Amino acid sequence: MPGRRDVLKFAAASLTLLVSRVGAGATAASSILAVRVWPARDYTRVTLEHDQAIRYSHMLVKDPERLVLDLEGVEFNSVLQMLPSKIIDADPYIRLIRAGRNKPGVVRLVIELKGEVKPQVFALKPVGEYGHRLVLDLYPAEPVDPLMALLEKSAEPPLKAEPGLGQRPAQPAAGSEKPEPGPEIARLITIVLDPGHGGEDPGAVGRGGSYEKHVTLSVARRLKQKIDATPNMRSVLTRDGDYFIPLNQRVQKARRVQADLFLSVHADAFIKSTARGSSVFVLSENGASSSAARWLANKENSADLVGGVNIGVKDPYLARTLLDLSQTATINDSLKLGKDVLGELGRINTLHKAHVEQAGFAVLKAPDIPSILIETAFISNPEEEARLNDEAYQDRMAEAILKGIRRYFAKNPPLAKSKLARLD
Repeated sequence: MPGRRDVLKFAAASLTLLVSRVGAGATAASSILAVRVWPARDYTRVTLEHDQAIRYSHMLVKDPERLVLDLEGVEFNSVLQMLPSKIIDADPYIRLIRAGRNKPGVVRLVIELKGEVKPQVFALKPVGEYGHRLVLDLYPAEPVDPLMALLEKSAEPPLKAEPGLGQRPAQPAAGSEKPEPGPEIARLITIVLDPGHGGEDPGAVGRGGSYEKHVTLSVARRLKQKIDATPNMRSVLTRDGDYFIPLNQRVQKARRVQADLFLSVHADAFIKSTARGSSVFVLSENGASSSAARWLANKENSADLVGGVNIGVKDPYLARTLLDLSQTATINDSLKLGKDVLGELGRINTLHKAHVEQAGFAVLKAPDIPSILIETAFISNPEEEARLNDEAYQDRMAEAILKGIRRYFAKNPPLAKSKLARLD
């Protein structure tokens, strides 16, 4: 017969086996690692980053307007407890957000809305430095029309032009540089400025911690101010805040406002910190003009993966945006514009390449709008990173780009009327 000690050993072994089997069948609760909110006029994005894939469901509730999101198998942690503090009063669409345990194993998020929205809820797999993400995009029930916004702004009293904002002095000072000729303009020129990256997509990050998305927005805002102060010119930003806009939507905005030019502003990066200088790129029909241009285009085109795009939505403008890129006249105009802008950039910075390069940048694929991508400088170069963060240098960069635009139009006046009908 077994002794008392053998019985105790058998019982302990059986208990260990039982615990092991239970543990093997159990699934650890998912943890929400971070919550980020990106409010903007176009839409507000809420991103939940978590450590493993989760199951979720959502529904809209009326009177008052709310979006309810249920997360299965999610731990209710301190990140979720801090949700209310993530919302600012100026958010166009969210009044309040809160979370709590709805039932065992389910956490419920309730987003109180300021009005009717059309939400898009989708999951993103890990990419770059991000883990799993659940994205809630809250679009207004009536989409923001960039053309109407531009027309409303055009009805406002014109800004008084200040010295240095694109005006040419009537009498140049003795010994000063002769001002470039102004364009002969028969109508208002519309220029779309596209600050690269934004929101979930920071773009390149300098060694000093600078984000490309902040530099590009700052330069684009300065350039916008200068363009708007120039007679017969107006400008539109594809984004005017820290939020993400998919690449094809940037092109779509340019077409909706019947843009004459499209300029995408970036700050380059490379694996070697010694790389430096400004560059200008245009679209290529026949492959990249260099291996570096191809590498850069692939990197910039991956912005949608990092920023997060709902691939389940069929964009009605996408087919029209990417159709028939064989219109060489538009690319030739882009090359002319790029050459004029590059020449002016060379007056304030070293040029990475002395000629305009070409590659398959998705953001340049409007077949009827001359488009260029400007790499202002290498943010991965510590010296150039410091200059890119200097307000005075940003202003000089914006002024140089404006001079390039004016030089282009002096030789290539715009058509007497708009080339596009409104896209409805």
